[in-house]
Amino acid sequence: MGGAFAAAVAGNEIVNVRKGHHQGDPSELTINCPDKVGLGCDFARIVFEFGLSVVKGDFSTDGKWCFVVLWVVPRVRRPVQWSLLKRRIEEVCPSIETQFTPPLIPPVSSRKVLLLQVCSSDRTGLLNDVVQKLWELEFTIHKVKVSTSPDNKAINLFFVTDNQDTRDNRNKLPLKKRGEQVGDQLKDLLGSSFSYSDLSEASPETADLSCAPLAHTVSKDLFADVIPPTETENDRSRGGSHTSLGGEGTMVTIDNSISPVHSLLQVTCKSRKGLVYDCLRTLKDVNLQVAHGRVATLENGSTEINIFLLRPEGRKITDVEKQKLLCRCMHAEVQHPLRVVVVSRGPDTELLVATPIELCGRGRPRVLYDVTLALRELSICIFKADIGRHVVADRQWEIYRFLLIDRPDLSLTSSRIRSLIAERVRRILMG
Repeated sequence: MGGAFAAAVAGNEIVNVRKGHHQGDPSELTINCPDKVGLGCDFARIVFEFGLSVVKGDFSTDGKWCFVVLWVVPRVRRPVQWSLLKRRIEEVCPSIETQFTPPLIPPVSSRKVLLLQVCSSDRTGLLNDVVQKLWELEFTIHKVKVSTSPDNKAINLFFVTDNQDTRDNRNKLPLKKRGEQVGDQLKDLLGSSFSYSDLSEASPETADLSCAPLAHTVSKDLFADVIPPTETENDRSRGGSHTSLGGEGTMVTIDNSISPVHSLLQVTCKSRKGLVYDCLRTLKDVNLQVAHGRVATLENGSTEINIFLLRPEGRKITDVEKQKLLCRCMHAEVQHPLRVVVVSRGPDTELLVATPIELCGRGRPRVLYDVTLALRELSICIFKADIGRHVVADRQWEIYRFLLIDRPDLSLTSSRIRSLIAERVRRILMG
């Protein structure tokens, strides 16, 4: 099998994109490259980041080479940047020349953090526009500090890493020139409301991306106990080879009777944005190896994901307690991949969003853009914004905090309005 993969790679591109012939038709992404644990998660993450959903997919590996085909459709109205998507996928593929070396993108903790300061007149949707532009300029935003002055000036501080620094790019600009490029782009975007921008290397104190203590009030608001799903009894007729977990429209099953070599993980749930990413992220974080998988959209609008997997030592998951633990973990990540709440802080209203951080240090893609888009659609302005990393229950989370500006025609103190904001944000984040 490895020889067949190698021959395919030798004669074709590593990543091939075939766009749908007609509007609404799925586009096809084909990937041939050396394999590594968690590679499928990396592909699904990039697809998710570009506003695409997987409606069908097949992936297989012999442990050395992998072959992946994803049929994707856009979830966003803006045009898909297919050439950039192709390049991003190529960047996470392990090197063919030096086989099985680490991917080209270094860990978040080892990358140089830059501070981008942007000052302009404040308006509804400002942060959403700037976030989108920075993504187009290939920056990854890790922390944000946003404030509004009494004279209606918005002062935005973005702590970012430059994705151009992750590859050998002869056209890569020095920091000063890169800052000028960013400033020109932001000036074109914001027009007369633009005041200035500055890009510099962040100081060691402000560049720290490690986790900080989380205020008790925020932890209480976001991480209240969730009613656990109902666990079904093991299927004794199969000798303990079958474990399942159901509830809230999601079913997760592990079955060892289908394959003599692999454990079959089956997830069936309502289709939503980022679903494939959440499933593969969960498997990557517990270091399970995917041997073969298939994604299918069912007639009722649900998605079925079947994954044949192995433990790190190359064996089935036979321990019943470990099967149950994986089912519980997968059910939670599929059903509740993020948390959203709107709370009152005296006379102020605060929007809180929490999303898990991958073990490699990466946060969930496009959260800041989606949240600010939801607020923009509701014509709600942001007075202050902050992103921080925190540990809650032995797990790392990114916490997004937005202090919202009240409107004469829309009282944010109303519980109905707060529920409306939370539901709109959750709906856009989940799709």
